[in-house]
Amino acid sequence: MWTQQLLQPVLLLHSCSPSNLTKNPSIVKPCATHNSKNFNGIVKATLTLEELPPNALRRKRESEWRGGFSLGVDLGMARTGVALSKGFCIRPLTVLELRGEKLELRIISIAEQEEADEFIVGLPKSFDGKETPQSNIVRSIAGRLAIRAAERGWRVYLQDEHGTTTDAINRMVNMGLSKSTQQKKLDAYAAMMVLERYFSTSGQKTELVLPKSLELQGKLRRGPPKDDDFFSDED
Repeated sequence: MWTQQLLQPVLLLHSCSPSNLTKNPSIVKPCATHNSKNFNGIVKATLTLEELPPNALRRKRESEWRGGFSLGVDLGMARTGVALSKGFCIRPLTVLELRGEKLELRIISIAEQEEADEFIVGLPKSFDGKETPQSNIVRSIAGRLAIRAAERGWRVYLQDEHGTTTDAINRMVNMGLSKSTQQKKLDAYAAMMVLERYFSTSGQKTELVLPKSLELQGKLRRGPPKDDDFFSDED
């Protein structure tokens, strides 16, 4: 969730999707490889959703596919909400009052603890689908997070989050949560709404955030290390 911000953007990251040239939600589509220089270490996507499908899309296509936990992230100026999906079970997890590197490292740490392998980051947009100044800030943070995540073979996607705060408030009201509890947990519930929207579209309206480094892209292609305990019954 965002109000007025003073954070300095680090990068502006866009996919190769033609939808970035319009005002519709961004979807990474097949595109040619780009070698454009970018001082932030991020380049237009050379991989696609077909090559690196989000878990929701893979689950839709492969009914027997197992694994693939997702961490929803609702970035804010002072508070960041985090939610978790294991299969189709989605729940609010925590609210972080951190910024900068400390925030990024904490999010990575939570993913390790929860065995998540992808991050679904809410992208602020206006009611008519246009991106806002806050969108650039989120792209900046998501870009830095993507570099850290790619070291582990994990992926970062952007998901339109417009209206998720209102959805979160309505959800908590319907659950009968007190106003004090609502204030404490709003960001986490907003992150949960981001995940619910992501799954409702099977991840087909996400935008892949891709590091420029070819080495990191290779790690993304290979994916995270295989959990032998998890897959032991299939060997």
